[in-house]
Amino acid sequence: MKPRLKGFTLIELIVTVTIVAVLASVAMPMLKMTVQRSKENELRANLRLIREAIDAYKKAADDGRIKKSIEDTGYPPNLEILVNGVVNEKDANKNKLKFLRRIPLDPMTTVTNAESDDLPNNWGLRSYASEAAKPVAGDDVFDVYSQSQQLGINGVPYSKW
Repeated sequence: MKPRLKGFTLIELIVTVTIVAVLASVAMPMLKMTVQRSKENELRANLRLIREAIDAYKKAADDGRIKKSIEDTGYPPNLEILVNGVVNEKDANKNKLKFLRRIPLDPMTTVTNAESDDLPNNWGLRSYASEAAKPVAGDDVFDVYSQSQQLGINGVPYSKW
């Protein structure tokens, strides 16, 4: 009787490699979708954080805690002031009111290390005087939006979020 050789046949290896390739081809689109969904969640959270800070600044200005002239809308002149803070006019010690710890990044636009000093500019800015359909930067920051031209999973461009 001949001893049986142990191992896999060529057919068994080809079938195994084919099955692994099919599984990998199914998993790749799912991985891309998961990464995109994660970035969209980060964008949604960052937009909410900045918008809440802008609203808090406006409320503080309306309450008289921030000095403003009659012509001012009460919205911050730029995003940096939300981090750097402004003097609280109602505080005897004149402590600063700060609305953000840092300006969050727009995860849908790519920023290289060389551009990282200019982080606030990775958001599109809309002034109070501009139209919602055509946002334009101006003397104040009424709203922010992503400058990405990509579409979200829901089919809406990120710049319209």
